[in-house]
Amino acid sequence: MTRLPLLLAATAALATSACTTDQYGNQRLNGAGRGAAIGAGGGALIGALTGGNPLVGAAIGAAAGSVVGIVSDDRHRYEDRDGRRYYYNDDNRRYHYDDRRRQVYDPY
Repeated sequence: MTRLPLLLAATAALATSACTTDQYGNQRLNGAGRGAAIGAGGGALIGALTGGNPLVGAAIGAAAGSVVGIVSDDRHRYEDRDGRRYYYNDDNRRYHYDDRRRQVYDPY
């Protein structure tokens, strides 16, 4: 019974830290959340198919998936000191999104 509060606290922490809001107010899972969800599903499936414990497999998969998600999340996005988000495309051209969600390339 002592594991239940720890499990609930960990679930609540993951649920609140795995979301991100873009500049237009749209909420979605960030890379850590997506990686954890995919890893948990894959780990539970592998744990069940190999005759092991699916919960342990899900926990290991979620941990590994969240690490991969954190490392690979938004490698082209940067923020300046004023909090404005800007991006670089594959040609190293800097751009941002205007209020109508159009890409606006910086003049330099």
